[in-house]
Amino acid sequence: MAIVNVSIAPLGTSSPSISHYVAACHQVLRRYPELKWQLTPMGTIIEGDLPRILEVIVLMHEVPFAKGALRVSTLIKIDDRRDKEATMEGKVQAVEEKL
Repeated sequence: MAIVNVSIAPLGTSSPSISHYVAACHQVLRRYPELKWQLTPMGTIIEGDLPRILEVIVLMHEVPFAKGALRVSTLIKIDDRRDKEATMEGKVQAVEEKL
């Protein structure tokens, strides 16, 4: 199981607002119930099988193009821990226990 942070943003659009692009990307993500996700102010965190997550990110990356964007920037950060199962909640809990 992997935890991936992804941020997909169109560049050079007529408006600085990208929330409608983010919403359209999340419509794609919602079609994959086997993936757990959390929308944050700066991106989306996805938890699940890494090959499946990457497959879905490719589909999400195409969304702004389908909505007319001519350039898209996608940032991906992967946490792939294999010595034990890692979850979004577990990572947060580990830090909170130390506070």
